[in-house]
Amino acid sequence: MKKEYERFGESNIFEGMVSLRVLIANMEENAVSNRRILTVYYDKERAQKERKEAAWLSHRAEELGFSLALCDREEIDAMALGNTHGGVLAVCGSRTIPKFTPDAVPDNGFYVMLEGIEDPYNFGYALRSLYAAGVNGVLLPERNWMTAAGVVCRASAGASELLPLWTCGGVEAASCFKGKGYKVVCADLRDSVPLYDADLSLPLFLVVGGEKRGISGALLGMADTRVRIDYARDFGASLSAASAATVVGYEVYRQNRKA
Repeated sequence: MKKEYERFGESNIFEGMVSLRVLIANMEENAVSNRRILTVYYDKERAQKERKEAAWLSHRAEELGFSLALCDREEIDAMALGNTHGGVLAVCGSRTIPKFTPDAVPDNGFYVMLEGIEDPYNFGYALRSLYAAGVNGVLLPERNWMTAAGVVCRASAGASELLPLWTCGGVEAASCFKGKGYKVVCADLRDSVPLYDADLSLPLFLVVGGEKRGISGALLGMADTRVRIDYARDFGASLSAASAATVVGYEVYRQNRKA
């Protein structure tokens, strides 16, 4: 994880039009993220080909107070971490991720804690799936991949900037949710029941750990239920955290969906 942090640890550069549209929507609607765009770098050649898009972006820049710089593709390539930005790059400020408080929890919600995920791409993929599965919000440990916000946003197709996020210790979070009448469910092999046999009715607080470090013992001790994802064939490897979050998240959705 140290090497990943050295590469991505502090990055508020957002790449690609999908990420940029989410950032602009948040600024227009004062949604869950208070992140502000500072400067958008836009490929000159793209501006010539995508005139409506360029005009729209120019209006948004004027209305929302960020700078729009038309530049050569090589300049954008030099700033970007990836190579699929499409000639669009935004330099942004930080997002405030507040400490979790029980006041934020409704009576019948679905919340998730992600613990011990090893890289920002896997983290972003997990957030994408959880957002699509209808999660109300995600809790994170103090050290998390939102420092690499641009990478996470692109991996999550913008979901990281649409989801309510909080920081909290795992045991503290589980205690808070139990106090609100939530079941605490941990995805873990030990003393577990098959996922599709478990009662995952709401309200529910789900904990998913990284494939290497898993969930801390103290937090596992708070679980009302531990669930495992059984495989259809013999396979000795673990699913990625993103894959596990997807499978469990959609089973929660299936069990609670309205006809």
